[in-house]
Amino acid sequence: MAGKTIINNSFILFPDAEWIDTIKAEEWKLNSFSANNFYSDEERIKLEEKYWPITEITDKFNRQSVSYQLSKKDCLHRWLKYKEGFSSQLVKMLLDEFEVGEGDLVMDPFMGSGTTALVCALRGINSIGYDVLPMSKLSILAKTSVYNYSIIELQQVLEDIKTLEIPDNYTKCTPFLSITSGAYPETESRAIAYYTEYFAESQYSDIAKNLVKLCILNSLEKISYTIKSGQYLGWDHRCPKIIEINRLRVEAGKKPFVNKNDKGVLPTLKEALTLEFAQMVEDVIFLQSKDSAFNATCKYTEGSVLFEIAKVHDNTISGVITSPPYCNRYDYTRTYGLELAYLGVDDNQVKQLRQKLLSCTVESKTKIEMLKRHYVDIGRQDDCEKVLSIVTDNKVLNEIKGALRARNANGEINNKGVLRMVEGYFMELAFLYSELFRVCKPGAHVAFVNDNVRYAGEVIPVDYLSTNIAEQTGFKPVKIYTLRQQKGNSSQQMAKYGRVALRKSITIWEKE
Repeated sequence: MAGKTIINNSFILFPDAEWIDTIKAEEWKLNSFSANNFYSDEERIKLEEKYWPITEITDKFNRQSVSYQLSKKDCLHRWLKYKEGFSSQLVKMLLDEFEVGEGDLVMDPFMGSGTTALVCALRGINSIGYDVLPMSKLSILAKTSVYNYSIIELQQVLEDIKTLEIPDNYTKCTPFLSITSGAYPETESRAIAYYTEYFAESQYSDIAKNLVKLCILNSLEKISYTIKSGQYLGWDHRCPKIIEINRLRVEAGKKPFVNKNDKGVLPTLKEALTLEFAQMVEDVIFLQSKDSAFNATCKYTEGSVLFEIAKVHDNTISGVITSPPYCNRYDYTRTYGLELAYLGVDDNQVKQLRQKLLSCTVESKTKIEMLKRHYVDIGRQDDCEKVLSIVTDNKVLNEIKGALRARNANGEINNKGVLRMVEGYFMELAFLYSELFRVCKPGAHVAFVNDNVRYAGEVIPVDYLSTNIAEQTGFKPVKIYTLRQQKGNSSQQMAKYGRVALRKSITIWEKE
């Protein structure tokens, strides 16, 4: 039998894990990063060799634990349907291994639905986090109020939801964006507006009103013709807008779009909202029967961590657990278009919001000049120049950028925004890593969940490159923990370049 993969005894995330034989583990180690040897991959291969010894592959956790899947059945954590989040179980395990305890302060730079913060709060651990999407604020307020709700009041709200009827003369409809126009049957568009208005003007407490608003938010996709689909919103073939588009195409002598999406019978808002709110009431009753209050603070800031983190004092953070937007072209402002429109974000604001996100879409513009001005404003120009030099001189990133430019010149990249996105992604993360090193206490650990990606046959080892940049900012790489389940490629890439399995990893670093 072959020997086992190397284990770094100074940090064993799951000490009872059954490690994979080295021969099998080689499947996760790449020896070629450029399809058909199109471009040099020498620096990427060197990087692979450098960090392979601290890479561990296990099936102790899987794609469900590093995604929203497990939270679907997890009391409280399921309160916001946020597909890009990770599970509470993962946070619990990391907190245990990091030996973070009551009174400590943990940061989540990309807060999402607030899983890290909520797990911390339930353990008496203080937290601080950031996000640019307004859904986070709604969710975190609702979750952190769990011990303050009046169960009698919530039960009365539930009865109101069940019996509320829309007046025949009510004509208002819920707001929409250009990309969400026609998303609902007309009756449900009116229902969303009426239910929102009714409870906003009611005599219920502010936290109860917020909970209703979150439940309506969670019901939007269910009652709509839309389907969250990665880079964009998918549509049910029965949507009147889609039917009209295809009618016009046929009239113009074009073939109609092929659309097999069918969500089945759409529930009404009343049906969806009743189920959603009833579930939350059950969760509140259960949690209040177990405990009486959070013994920790949860500080949330709506804004970009790249600019807000400067307000955090040096050496104050005991640990970081997060999952940034992936470098995969997914545009949250599109997939969460229904939710943004419902919260009053208009088309112009969506465009601004898109640019506040970490660069992860082809529409992302460079933030370098903004970051330079920011560091001038806070009197830390030298720190800015240091980060810029780290990124500018990074041989691996330069090789990746060269490969993508060559592929683009060869007509193999369908959107040149990919080049700008990749460069911006690692540039912005470098600034974040530098700031995290500053604010973390000595001995603090940082965990990032991320996916490796591939564009035009060029593999980008996000886990190793991020670790490399983090090391240059001062962190000690401790572990690169990799899922047994690997990520595939798009059908287009596989057809042209063949299949290359990609890692999904948790990178763990320490401030010594």
